[in-house]
Amino acid sequence: MSVLAATFLTMAVAAVPAGGSVPAGGSVPAGGSVPAGQVVIAHEHFGSSPRTAVTYDPASVPRGSHVAVVGLPHPDGTTTVVLGVAGLERNRTYGAHVHTKPCGAKPEDAGPHYQNVMDPVQPSVDPAYANARNEVWLDFTTNGHGMGGAMTTVDWRFRSKGAGSLVVHEHATQTHRGHAGTAGARLACVTVPFG
Repeated sequence: MSVLAATFLTMAVAAVPAGGSVPAGGSVPAGGSVPAGQVVIAHEHFGSSPRTAVTYDPASVPRGSHVAVVGLPHPDGTTTVVLGVAGLERNRTYGAHVHTKPCGAKPEDAGPHYQNVMDPVQPSVDPAYANARNEVWLDFTTNGHGMGGAMTTVDWRFRSKGAGSLVVHEHATQTHRGHAGTAGARLACVTVPFG
């Protein structure tokens, strides 16, 4: 495991509620499967494979830049997701969300955002559904070295086979009606078997 992945795994474990415990699990190869309720770890270099970690915009997310994602289900039914990146464009804000399908050769292959409660109208831009409580939003700003990260905890767990990737977007996530959940173009994708 890379130093970056280990650092973000440590952050995720630190997020376990007092008195809680980390479920059994471990590192899973991207595109693999993991039993429900176990820790999921993906650490890849963008451009390594269109099935595991792909960049669609090498100027913003260069080939060879690094991504680490940890999905940590807690005993109380909540889930923490941690994202870390290195080698991206410096001093820039990106959007990042969990999507429903694995990555593919085209940006749209990852499907829409994963939603705990699915919006009956797609694409979902209604803030009642497209929000950081119902989806996993991990917007981040890189530092002067192109490193960045984010962590969030949601009050639910992923449905089995319902979430398959994390997508890095062009800019911060919008929150207003008609644009809620949008963050511009899909710049890169890493396949993560969340459920």
